[in-house]
Amino acid sequence: MKLSVFGTGYVGLVTGACFAEMGNSVTCVDIDAEKINSLSRGIIPIYEPGLSELVERNVINGQLKFSLDGEAAVASCDICFIAVGTPMGKDGSADLQYVLAVADTIGRNMTGDTIVVIKSTVPVGTSGKAREVIAQRLAERGESFTFRMVSNPEFLKEGTAVNDCLRPDRVILGVSDEESAEIMSALYAPFMKNSYRAVVMDIPSAEMTKYAANAMLALRISFMNELSSVCEAVGADINNVRIGIGSDGRIGYKFLYAGCGYGGSCFPKDVRALIVTAKENGCTADILEAAESVNERQKLVLVNKIIKKFGEDLSGRKFAVWGIAFKPDTDDTRYAPSLSIISELTKRGAVVTAYDPLVKVLPEKNDAVTVAPDKYKALEGADALILVTEWKAFRSPDFDEIKAKLKTPVIFDGRNQYDAATLRGAGFYYEQIGRQS
Repeated sequence: MKLSVFGTGYVGLVTGACFAEMGNSVTCVDIDAEKINSLSRGIIPIYEPGLSELVERNVINGQLKFSLDGEAAVASCDICFIAVGTPMGKDGSADLQYVLAVADTIGRNMTGDTIVVIKSTVPVGTSGKAREVIAQRLAERGESFTFRMVSNPEFLKEGTAVNDCLRPDRVILGVSDEESAEIMSALYAPFMKNSYRAVVMDIPSAEMTKYAANAMLALRISFMNELSSVCEAVGADINNVRIGIGSDGRIGYKFLYAGCGYGGSCFPKDVRALIVTAKENGCTADILEAAESVNERQKLVLVNKIIKKFGEDLSGRKFAVWGIAFKPDTDDTRYAPSLSIISELTKRGAVVTAYDPLVKVLPEKNDAVTVAPDKYKALEGADALILVTEWKAFRSPDFDEIKAKLKTPVIFDGRNQYDAATLRGAGFYYEQIGRQS
């Protein structure tokens, strides 16, 4: 099939490359000329394992192209995918201006019957708004082409997005007619040769499914983080509790790790957008608001432990931070807990040396922060090591070298990566989440 994918961020670029891998002719469109030029030369603007090779292979074989010409892309395709960003607005709602701008482009440039697929994460009712824009533009042109709206939300995880796209655990198809369901099912069939995992439903349900999935995962994280505080207070160990409840088949082990909060481009934005949607429709969102509140509080748990150890005034103190990205295997720092922790430390007069395997520059300049070239270099002369992101490179470090580099052998572990008894037996002051020190 001939596909056009509007947007070359995480979702659009991965989606376009994976559809091209399956033999479709794909044109990825963006309004950013620098990005399109870079992509055309094989320069990938984001880090995602396996993506660079996938893009290069399909550009070489002619299945994947990059373009600034949205008009031509619409005119030549069978299916138009909208995969642009929906950033958080000032009121917390999803900003739909980019989605509707693409709908406008589609309506102005359709030359025949088309399927319009919204893959961006959008509130319930967005497909209807896009439909109105397209219909209005067609009416202005005096055209009566048939177009069908489809909601096909993405479920890609940063760090495993290529695999998630090529081997989806489910494909949600929100449709309003049987023909759209058949065409979209045929498009996705090559991705599901072993077992067919497409779920066909109405469009509003598909739009809600994406938000519901992210909100549920965020709730699990915040539940465990809140429980970790109770465990510390009563003398229980959150890691033992996790194993105990995770062994229940109704609960399972995924997303049950206590830590210093969730971040990234999805959970914070989607939880807030769902809260706004609920309130706009006269509903309460008490559990969602609680999850959001717990997450913001959890980002400061390590800071509070540091203050308890070193005092409120951190002037003259230096801290080493391992991990800047919000999670391993990505360079994404949006809403990353590390940024909140670093900000709170420097506000109190501390200086910070941070290290991350991928992130080499902080998103906002802070004169009190430097980024070290390697993890051990970051430790030199520091009063403590703060582990924030659970990269594999941090799982089995040389603790003798850590002790030698630090001014004092102190570790604050925000991801419960190390064995407390071993470290304390080796002379470390060691604090973790959800367990009494």
